Amino acid sequence: MSRQLSQQEIDAVFQNMQDRRRETPAVKFDFRRPDRIPKSQVRAIHLLHDTFVRNLVSSLSAYLRSYLTVNLVSVEQLSYAEFLDGLPSPTCMVSLGLSPYDGNGVLELNPSLVFPILEMLLGGTGRSSASIQRDITEIEQKLLDGLFRIVLHDLREAWKGVTAVDFTIEAMETEPQLLHILAPNEAVVAIAIEVRIGETVGMMNIAMPSIVIKMMRQKFDQQWSVRKTHASVAEQARVLRLLRGSSLRLEARLEGPTLSVGDLLELREGHLLTFDFPVERPLELKVNGERKFRAQIVAAGKKRACLIDHVYPTAFQGRMSEEGEGSVGGAP
Repeated sequence: MSRQLSQQEIDAVFQNMQDRRRETPAVKFDFRRPDRIPKSQVRAIHLLHDTFVRNLVSSLSAYLRSYLTVNLVSVEQLSYAEFLDGLPSPTCMVSLGLSPYDGNGVLELNPSLVFPILEMLLGGTGRSSASIQRDITEIEQKLLDGLFRIVLHDLREAWKGVTAVDFTIEAMETEPQLLHILAPNEAVVAIAIEVRIGETVGMMNIAMPSIVIKMMRQKFDQQWSVRKTHASVAEQARVLRLLRGSSLRLEARLEGPTLSVGDLLELREGHLLTFDFPVERPLELKVNGERKFRAQIVAAGKKRACLIDHVYPTAFQGRMSEEGEGSVGGAP
């Protein structure tokens, strides 16, 4: 007997095929693999892409003539199979050349972003609420060339601080599982970026082979050490500039003998207290409660004053004091 399948039965067949494809066994990943990079380098990549997203905001806003926000969501190490499993299907993926380094990276743009951007490039508002799930056409791919050119330009500029990488588009694909540029169990550094255009929110994902980034470790170390030195000097100058106009409390205390609580309670009107503080004994000057200066009592006209004869070293000067240079100033 022959009969025609209903539309509901056809949909069920395709749904079962998609579920079966999603249920592919996970690839075991050994965290002791030599192609993984240290956490310090991951943090450096996070800072690098912080700069990238800040530049991308202004570049895309000018290109699309619309206000948008771009946020760096995460930087983590995954296997290439795990990275692909987290992408929607179909989507817009490009294979990136990483000249002069061997290997390829991946740049993916969610369909929830692609179609509103295409609408804006064609003169629309990009605020269509309809969710489109289909492959992009060859004409639409050509329209996206300008967008990818801007993204890759900002990516090159961000990486220039570490090393010159020429990011180029080598191929475009719509099915994640068909972009076989890396082995499934090869480690990649995955950078997730959220792009919000009005009420439209979507993800841009970048993946670079960990083995390629590991080859750049020396360049990262050099760039990080230089940045750390320059940043510390610049940060000190910035903090000092902000603090120059601050108000501080300066106290000069004549510290005499101590009393017990019992003696204090027995004090009455007419009792005489002697502080027993010789004039030649130096005073301790405190700034906001912290000992900072040593001084002598002097007369300034009809007023009493303090003449500073010693500056106690701060935490910064503590290093110098170990070399015999901690004291600043001398007896007047």
